Amino acid sequence: MGSCWSDGSYGGGGMVGVGGGTTSSAATPNDAVDYYLKSRGYNGLFSQIELSFSASNLRDRDVISKSDAMVVVYTKGRDGTLAELFRSEVVLNSLNPKWIKNFTIGYQFEIVQTLLFRVYDIDTQFQNSKEELLKLDEQQFLGEATCTLSEIVTKSNRTIALELMRKEGVAAPTQPQNSGKLIVHAEESLASKTNTEIVFRGLNLESKDTFSKSDPFLVISKIVEHGTPIPVSKTEVLKNDPNPLWKPVSLSVQQVGSKDSPLVIECLDFNGNGNHDLIGKVQKSLSDLEKLHLAGQGINLVLPTGVGHKHEDRVLKSQLFVDKFTETVQHTFLEYLASGFELNFMVAIDFTASNGNPRLPDSLHYIDPTGRLNAYQRAIVEVGEVLQFYDSDKRFPAWGFGARPIDIPVSHCFNLNGSSTYCEVDGIQGIMNAYNGALFNVSFAGPTLFGPVINAAATIASDSLAQSAKKYYVLLIITDGVITDLQETRDAIVSASDLPLSILIVGVGGADYKEMEVLDGDKGEKLESSSGRIASRDIVQFVALRDIQYGEVSVVEALLAELPTQFLTYMRNRNITPTTTTTSSSS
Repeated sequence: MGSCWSDGSYGGGGMVGVGGGTTSSAATPNDAVDYYLKSRGYNGLFSQIELSFSASNLRDRDVISKSDAMVVVYTKGRDGTLAELFRSEVVLNSLNPKWIKNFTIGYQFEIVQTLLFRVYDIDTQFQNSKEELLKLDEQQFLGEATCTLSEIVTKSNRTIALELMRKEGVAAPTQPQNSGKLIVHAEESLASKTNTEIVFRGLNLESKDTFSKSDPFLVISKIVEHGTPIPVSKTEVLKNDPNPLWKPVSLSVQQVGSKDSPLVIECLDFNGNGNHDLIGKVQKSLSDLEKLHLAGQGINLVLPTGVGHKHEDRVLKSQLFVDKFTETVQHTFLEYLASGFELNFMVAIDFTASNGNPRLPDSLHYIDPTGRLNAYQRAIVEVGEVLQFYDSDKRFPAWGFGARPIDIPVSHCFNLNGSSTYCEVDGIQGIMNAYNGALFNVSFAGPTLFGPVINAAATIASDSLAQSAKKYYVLLIITDGVITDLQETRDAIVSASDLPLSILIVGVGGADYKEMEVLDGDKGEKLESSSGRIASRDIVQFVALRDIQYGEVSVVEALLAELPTQFLTYMRNRNITPTTTTTSSSS
């Protein structure tokens, strides 16, 4: 299933979406300013997770009594560096302690968060000292364990039992009875499930256009470290309207941190070239907005003037009102995972001739003998290492396109593993192996067509939907060039928008990717098929590698930040809710 071979020809039409989903009018994002938002930040999933700890069969290091245990939590960077995050209280005289003090951590879907847990036996002479003042090198080390936060939250009961090891990376097989286990349980905070629906209204907005009134929309941003605003939501654009009443904005508490976290609300005049003019702005928290609604009062927008030390805000006559403010508790991304839903990773790789000869160092496909990853390998590894935790069997469909495999004509969808019957490979390393093998077993050709691989992914998603499987598919397309089947690609995406599927596109090299940005909702264009059908939801995220490789946001963060929202939009459009499971396995 899912294998794809083509003779180089590609007809329109595509696969018809199954089940024809409907969109929610209140929470459906408006595409007019998506590109503007993405150029200034990203909207990732950030949930507050509370970790609780217990242990069993700890080593007994005390002569007269049992161990007095404390657990210490570290985060582990990609380079192996450790940063301490938390210390529990000391539980006296127990080899099976249950700690009362819990640890709260922000879960971020688009980042691999590796945690290291160390358990210490606290010497009697230090037991009256504050835990944070204890010198760990003066305590007796009982064992350590490591896992990612994703591994915990994807368990059906959000509980994982970790074998304690004597030292990092080395198990203690000679003393299994004395090593013990650390049990870690995760609970999502209520704030992560609270969703706020707000209706904003503007009054007497100033005009930024010479011959017409402004086309206003709102951008709502949270304030992060160093005062940087990160957009988290926006309204639609209302044309030529100085007194706009926007559709409801759906904003979760998890997006902004808390009800008291400061938010910047900017009112802008939309311009088709992407250079939107600031009409005015205010800074308020969700709690402040609720108070404005209850009082029925508006707030005056301000416009920053001057620069540097001469900066000041000019208070405008333009006002912003909160006509509606309601709170509801909704099912979260993590609740779907806990009930058995999975994210299934797929990848499609561009083998067109414009990539260059893979045997030469200037090729985008060049395999560096020093082990340095090329752009294609980097995208596979960085996206795959996040998504693999959400796929239980870790068997990933992998395709190539734009090349001539052995004994067949140019294909725009061939199985990367060389098989004519199946497309799956085992794990991220399986993708890498199949990619390396394909480089020297296919002849690079062209043109660059996306339609066939999108339809192949859509076929798998459609079959899964027909079987009522708890699966949501994520197709990663890595390409170096501009697509030549733009309308066919639009048709395929519109058809797939009703399916449990999202599409991530990474552009490598120096091509002009304006058409890719259009697929991602650029310039306010809603994706429309050749038959006039509009996509039921946004399922595409595009990133040009050159735009972020030197920035603070990684490729994987930029690509995956919107994926949980796309997942939830699909589930809510279809009225699919998580189901409670009774699975008790914690290993």
